[in-house]
Amino acid sequence: MSTTTPQAPARISAEPFDRTGRAAPAPIPLTRIVGVELRKSFDTRAGMWLLASIGIAALLTTGMVIAFAPQQQLTYRTFTMAISYPMTVILPLIAILSVTAEWSQRSGLTTFTLIPHRGRVVLAKAIGLVTVTALAVPVAFAAGALGNLAAGAIHGTDAVWDQDASDVLYFFLASTLIVLVGFMLGVLLRASTGAIVTYFVYAFVAPTLLTFLALSQDWFRDLQPWVDPNYSQDALFRGGFGAEQWAQLGVTSAVWLLLPLAAGVVTLLRSEVK
Repeated sequence: MSTTTPQAPARISAEPFDRTGRAAPAPIPLTRIVGVELRKSFDTRAGMWLLASIGIAALLTTGMVIAFAPQQQLTYRTFTMAISYPMTVILPLIAILSVTAEWSQRSGLTTFTLIPHRGRVVLAKAIGLVTVTALAVPVAFAAGALGNLAAGAIHGTDAVWDQDASDVLYFFLASTLIVLVGFMLGVLLRASTGAIVTYFVYAFVAPTLLTFLALSQDWFRDLQPWVDPNYSQDALFRGGFGAEQWAQLGVTSAVWLLLPLAAGVVTLLRSEVK
């Protein structure tokens, strides 16, 4: 009769293993993906000039306000509002190119091979764009402050400081919404030219037509704030929102931003990358 010696159970490692038996690598942190996406957006000559154009446009706009605005309108709000106009063009372009570069430059296959979860890449791009906006807003207010001081010194008057911290938050929220519109178009269309043309129609052509319709048709005048996203977004730069204005902003943002963005994310996650 033979006896068997009991063997100690095999030691089980707590580390996850892949199908080959090797320890699975740890997932890439989201912060690292955000840093990579930011670097990809601005490590080209075009990206660097787009980033630098925020400061350049702020300074040029400030100089134009000093040169051409009536003296009684030279206030801090006048400068920041003037600077907001070039920002509404530059920041969405940065957002569009950040997304569409994966398809126009054919780098999407490499990106989604290294990070197979496309949703994390899309989220990292969005976080990076909001970060750029958060850095651009202080630049706008700093340029406006310099212009306000310069205007007071040139005309020999006291500078008018008619904005506070709440106005900065309104400005940031308005800028973020506009950046997300560019981001949404990039995700939805995934073609630089088409997304840029669509944004200019959205930002400049459609508001003009809707404003003309509101001026010529009484029934549309009260309806415009509920259907025109630019109406609420432009008003957000001026701040001082009430409950009804927040509701109008919520409705237009849901219809013109969140729903198309959701559709774009779904198609992006399912589309073939070449």
